[in-house]
Amino acid sequence: MTTADPETETVRTPLPPLPEYDILQALDTDYYGVFADIPAADRAFLDRARQFTAEALPLIDEAWDKGEYRLEFARRLGELDLLTDGVEGPGLTPMSPLAAGLVAAEVHRCDGSLGTIIAVQGALALRTIAMFGSDAQKAEWLVPLARGEKLGAFALTEPDHGSDSVALTTSARRSGDDWIITGRKKWIGNGSVGDVTVTWARDEAGDVRAFLVPQDAPGYHGETIRRKGSLRAIHQAEITYDNVRVPADAALPGARSFKDTNRVLAATRLGIAWSALGHAQAIFESALQYARQREQFGRTLGDFQMVQERLVQMLSELTTIQLHLRTLTDRETAGTMRAQQASLAKYVATRGARHIAQIGRDMLGGNGILLDYGVMRHFTDIEALHTYEGTESVQALLVGRDLTRHSAFSGR
Repeated sequence: MTTADPETETVRTPLPPLPEYDILQALDTDYYGVFADIPAADRAFLDRARQFTAEALPLIDEAWDKGEYRLEFARRLGELDLLTDGVEGPGLTPMSPLAAGLVAAEVHRCDGSLGTIIAVQGALALRTIAMFGSDAQKAEWLVPLARGEKLGAFALTEPDHGSDSVALTTSARRSGDDWIITGRKKWIGNGSVGDVTVTWARDEAGDVRAFLVPQDAPGYHGETIRRKGSLRAIHQAEITYDNVRVPADAALPGARSFKDTNRVLAATRLGIAWSALGHAQAIFESALQYARQREQFGRTLGDFQMVQERLVQMLSELTTIQLHLRTLTDRETAGTMRAQQASLAKYVATRGARHIAQIGRDMLGGNGILLDYGVMRHFTDIEALHTYEGTESVQALLVGRDLTRHSAFSGR
């Protein structure tokens, strides 16, 4: 239909509407049926995770874009009993390793910042207290952390010691009945907005210990790290401990060496691989839906051989990650998984997710860099996932040491 402008007598033809693409729907891609037989109890956790992601998805782009950490996300995860990462302890709802993995993948499928809330709150802070805390410490902290009523942080990484975290320099010395903690930490999730920070420090005997440090303690300064290009909807902090005094019972009695620290990290490594699966699945499914809807040269992208071949590349890597995770999670449930196997799973999963992100971003063309399409947000968040709790290089060296019986870590 055309209209005439009475003043200019020019004929105006309405512009056709711009195409809209619905590419953020969950397709539950499982080409081999790897998760077709999950138990009903695990399915219930996954269903609640899907309920959470449906609520959060319309809100997360704005929070990510503005670099806002909306604490209501953490509270809601606690209300839905999704924060424990399978940690066992008094008052905590039992969650199988498979359920914990499925929850991590589903929440990361929505957004990496949201998934990191679980990784920090449950996989690290909650797990450390459950593994090494006294009965009184567990009674005080486990349930409030699991419910999201309190926020916890896990402070290991230092400005000068990331991959080399065993060389940490934060110190703890006795002063009468108290401990005095001095040092710095960096990249600590919840470290500037939480209630308690599980702080790893070296005592006067040189042993690595863990302490529960209230974030309102005099001398504790947590400064939110700004201008991040990844995980923008959760706050990481740089922490300064300026002679922070805590009572003797702030020390976790079961944490006595860096081997104990490693026990926590090893327990979380497979969860990071599950998180990578969530990102990979989100990007693959967005690219697939885009290929079905986007038209170029008079045809949908999915009609082109090159696009189909790229989709199969992505699917093959996605399926590989799924197979790794189901196999190792079954081993974890049986108590037969070794830490080095979890390292290989993280190595495979984050590498695969990165490659899927590269292909998927390219398939969306210019739209691929827009936050509205989701892929770029996942693309950058994978970069953080690829790094934390042991970079690709560190995971390779852990597996390499297992293969050769020779350590490539200098002096250790």
